[in-house]
Amino acid sequence: MWAWGNSVDPSADNRGLGQAALAPAALAAFAHEHGLTSVYLSVPWAANQGAIGTWLAESVDALHSVGVRVSALGGDASWLANPTLVAQWITDARAAAPFDAVQLDIEPWAGQAHPDFASITPAFVTLLQTAKSAAGPLPLGVDLPWWLATVPSGAGTVFDALLPELDSVAIVAFADHAAGSDGIVALAQPAADAAGAAGKPFTIGVETDTPEVAGGPQLTFADDGEAALVSETDAVRTAFASTAGYSGVTVEHLRSWIALIG
Repeated sequence: MWAWGNSVDPSADNRGLGQAALAPAALAAFAHEHGLTSVYLSVPWAANQGAIGTWLAESVDALHSVGVRVSALGGDASWLANPTLVAQWITDARAAAPFDAVQLDIEPWAGQAHPDFASITPAFVTLLQTAKSAAGPLPLGVDLPWWLATVPSGAGTVFDALLPELDSVAIVAFADHAAGSDGIVALAQPAADAAGAAGKPFTIGVETDTPEVAGGPQLTFADDGEAALVSETDAVRTAFASTAGYSGVTVEHLRSWIALIG
C-alpha cells in the first residue's frame, strides 16, 4: 500500500498535514486488519529533522511491530536534472527511521503530450544508479506505469532499460476491472513478463482515489466499492500467480482506501 501524507500537527512542523489516518498506531492497525505485508510510507525532504523525523521513526516501529515491511517513499521529477538530490533525500530518510527499502515515485513524463524519452531514459538510469548507491544495503524499488513497456528504447523498451537498476518494481496499471483488453491484467502483462524475465520482483498497483484525481472513473475503484476492489484484485492475483516475481497487489492509497471502505 502507498501511504501518502502524515499525521504531524502543522503547528509543530510546517511539513505537517495533520492526517489522523497516518498516526503511527492507526497506520499499523489498518495494515494489520487488512493483512498487509508492505507499506510505502511517504517521506518529506529533510526527513531526519523536526517532528517529521519523530513521526517517521514511530510509524516505522509501529508497522514493524505488526510484521509489515516499510519502504521510504518519495520522489520529484526535478531530481533527474540533479541526482544529488535523491542521494540527500535517501540519506536523510535512512537517518530518520529503520526503513527496510526505498521506493521512488518519479514521473518526468507527467503532463507531457510527447515526452522526450531519448533524454529522459538515460537521465532516469543515472538517477537510479545514484539512488542505489545512497540506499546502501536497502533494496531499491520504483513505481513505473505499465505503458513504459510499450515505449521503444534501444533494443527493447524504456521499462527494459530501467529494470537493471532496480531491485523491485511496482507496475502501475490503474483500471477498475481485471479482465478485458483495457483491464488491469492485459495492461500490466508486458511489464510483468519483462520484470519476471529479468528476475525482478513486482507488484501490480491499483487506484482507489476519486475519479477526479485518478483521471476518470474507469481508472479507479473509488466509485465501485470495496467488494469490487476485493474481487477484481483477487482476479489479478489469480492471473499473475504463476508469473515469476509476482509479489502481490499494491493499493493507492491509504486515505482513499479508507474512504472507499466507508
